[in-house]
Amino acid sequence: MAILPLKPLKIAMVAPLCEATPPKLYGGTERVVANLTDALVGLGHQVTLFASGDSVTNAKLATGRAQAIRLDPAPLKSEPAAHFSMLFDLAAEVHKYDVLHFHTDLWHLPFFQHVASRSLTTLHGRLDIKDLSPFYARFSAYPLVSISNNQRAPMPDANWFATVHHGLPVHIYPFTAHPLGGYLAFLGRISPEKRPDRAIALAKASGIPLKIAAKVDAADRAYFETEIKPLLDDPLIEFIGEISDAEKGAFLGNALALLFPIDWPEPFGLVMIEAMACGTPVIAFRCGSVPEVLSDGVSGRIVTSEAEALEAIRGLSWLDRRAVRGEFEQRFTSLVMARNYQRLYYELIGVRTDGPNLDAAASGSLKKLG
Repeated sequence: MAILPLKPLKIAMVAPLCEATPPKLYGGTERVVANLTDALVGLGHQVTLFASGDSVTNAKLATGRAQAIRLDPAPLKSEPAAHFSMLFDLAAEVHKYDVLHFHTDLWHLPFFQHVASRSLTTLHGRLDIKDLSPFYARFSAYPLVSISNNQRAPMPDANWFATVHHGLPVHIYPFTAHPLGGYLAFLGRISPEKRPDRAIALAKASGIPLKIAAKVDAADRAYFETEIKPLLDDPLIEFIGEISDAEKGAFLGNALALLFPIDWPEPFGLVMIEAMACGTPVIAFRCGSVPEVLSDGVSGRIVTSEAEALEAIRGLSWLDRRAVRGEFEQRFTSLVMARNYQRLYYELIGVRTDGPNLDAAASGSLKKLG
């Protein structure tokens, strides 16, 4: 590899069309893509974001669909048609970019093999699903990025290039040293693998109120109606429903702790670092990426049973909320994430990163984004 000055790159950032980038309400992948895109722009790179037209970005926006799919009121929509149309538009201009960065799972794999060597594909979902491993094996020329090391377990022989943890803008949520709410929080999605029933049981056992801010997908409506809704009839439990990003700071910051009682191989768990950004400790079950994200005894507690979780709730006063925030600032900001990806981009195109860095002024503009 040649040692060259790290000149700004022309990057095509390709987001899913299911949600706006960032999402208006619930949504993980598109929120991560939005954070990464703005951070890379702050570092001085020329980024074109391929996403829905209702996205908000500091990059150049290439509209793949006028409105994100999930909140589009049209009764009948074609997710494949929307994504293939966007990818068709990108394919016509791949020559304009130094690097293509896909966050679209497997939609793009059959169509960009001729530029696979200068493409990154970040996989955001669970990989322990039948048919995925042989499919990715067919397209082994694509370098893959995992969002946790644990995520790789079902596909250990895939063409893994690196692991990059998610990040958030440093000032997106205010640090709350003294929470005023006196409640436990559950944030995300109502589904069997997220185990809201565990969160409710822990709240009742501890005698501490629980606020649930979560969306209910159509696929999980029956589960909510039959398994969860009957548990909500208790003065300790408050079901708020889906909340926006603007509401998360107060919701998480005023909580004593975030409960993350999952029962599945969580690839990352963005809500954990959202809580950490507020200084709110996380009590999480040891599944998937949890041990990679949480530092047990610092940013929260990692437990293996409801009994251990209850003990952790009772010992919350021992956790320093400033130390929780410190873990976030050191490991999970947009700046950390963007610099990690920036290193991968240059490595991908054969430029060593131990040479002169990007213009300091360009890098300095990222400090506000973090």
